[in-house]
Amino acid sequence: MRHGRACLVFVVLILGLAFGHARAHAASLDDAIAHFTAGDFDETATGINEVAASGNPRAAIILQALQSGALMYSAEKKAVYIQDSDSKLFDAATGQEVAGDPPDDLDTVNINNRIRGAIDAALGGLTLVVADPGKRFDAAEAVFKSRQASALPTLEAALAKETNDRAKRALLQARAAIVLNSDASDADKLAAVDIIRQRGDQDALALLSSLPASTAAPVMAAAKAGVEAIQKRLALWDLVQNAWYGLSLGSVLLLAAIGLAITFGVMGVINMAHGEMVMVGAYVTFVVQETIRNRAPGLFDYSLAIAIPLAFLVAGFLGVLIERCIIRFLYGRPLETLLATWGLSLIMQQAVRTIFGPNNREVGNPSFMSGAFDLGGITVTYNRLWIICFSLSVFVALLGLLRFTRFGLEMRAVTQNRTMAASMGIRTSRVDALTFGLGSGIAGMAGVALSQIDNVSPNLGQGYIIDSFMVVVFGGVGNLWGTFAGAFLLGIANKFLEPFAGAVLGKIAILVFIILFIQKRPRGMFALKGRAVEA
Repeated sequence: MRHGRACLVFVVLILGLAFGHARAHAASLDDAIAHFTAGDFDETATGINEVAASGNPRAAIILQALQSGALMYSAEKKAVYIQDSDSKLFDAATGQEVAGDPPDDLDTVNINNRIRGAIDAALGGLTLVVADPGKRFDAAEAVFKSRQASALPTLEAALAKETNDRAKRALLQARAAIVLNSDASDADKLAAVDIIRQRGDQDALALLSSLPASTAAPVMAAAKAGVEAIQKRLALWDLVQNAWYGLSLGSVLLLAAIGLAITFGVMGVINMAHGEMVMVGAYVTFVVQETIRNRAPGLFDYSLAIAIPLAFLVAGFLGVLIERCIIRFLYGRPLETLLATWGLSLIMQQAVRTIFGPNNREVGNPSFMSGAFDLGGITVTYNRLWIICFSLSVFVALLGLLRFTRFGLEMRAVTQNRTMAASMGIRTSRVDALTFGLGSGIAGMAGVALSQIDNVSPNLGQGYIIDSFMVVVFGGVGNLWGTFAGAFLLGIANKFLEPFAGAVLGKIAILVFIILFIQKRPRGMFALKGRAVEA
């Protein structure tokens, strides 16, 4: 009996403590959110800190509502609400829906940049102890950028328990950022400077460059040395980033020029409408994506896989049609061919304007081509990475076609000596038509790739036709390896010249270089061998 009473008393005490703890949490949260009813930024900042420190499960919900502009208050009733997308009101402290009409003085809790930083820091502090290491890393990054001293106790507690190396490094950097802007000892600040210097990015550079003037001399000297080290590191990574941009531009030039290289090499035709074949491929992509959006949205990630063969077939068919109807009557007359294809390019541009309108058309990125990732000190976007892979695969496939198929053998024979090839029974007119169709089809596939990084408009092809001719002439007419080398060399050179000379002057400098180069090597870097080409 005595044991039963003792157990009952113990249970009652436990329930009382739990109830009292819940009341204390509620009271603490009520007191914290009361600051939001003052309509003052300083009071709002105080409320943010107190809500974050309350330990209440609703703290993150309230702060997210404040961040998104959904936190409302009534000064008359001293009440705070969360408004959902249907304009329904819910009590901020309890989450219960508010019955009846909203208060007459209902207003939004306003925020500014300082308050946004405080919200980021508070939400970061609340997320520092979640189970997902990725979210812990993002939270530490938010605290690093806000440098809110109120997050330091939470940071210390999270650091003591952190086991993930990446998240722990971010937590140490966030702690160092707060220490550098606090009254910590010089020894702690020197250690913080070293941690920030090892981070080595633009945020670290900005932090070390903006220390208060009252900072001790040893810390300032260490910060100055850190700034110099970071600047050297960033300069090196800038070179790597420019090289990456050059590879990206080179892959685009390769796609745009590779079709031109084989038509120019086999047929000697200066096709000024080649850029419009690129444009056709881009508009085929637009039509495919619009059809999928309207009829089968779930297939959107497969839109490019559908668009690539369609663009090849449509542009290739147009190429064969152009060769049979126009080009074959102008062989041996380069000036007339140039003028005819230039006029054709204007007709095709106007036709596209008539059908699709003059404005840019939206072409979306599939999910696997969206976003970016950091590699060392550079940012790599998925769409450009996929385009590089795509251009290399097209190049390898074309090499295989030329090397291992009968059509490729005939095409190489016509390129080297047209008269001898014809005397051996090769139908050169058929080879010409198929070659022009192949070059146009590859240009159409280039348009699919360009639609992911450029505006889809009637003028899309015009931005690449001159660069494509420069690539072909520089690399060697009709030589695919020359086109490959020329595309990437010119792409990288362009990106390294742009920071110093600007985009326009950079292109002019490259054009002048190519003019001087072909004075010494008229057939380009990799000249074809054969009786006809050497005649």
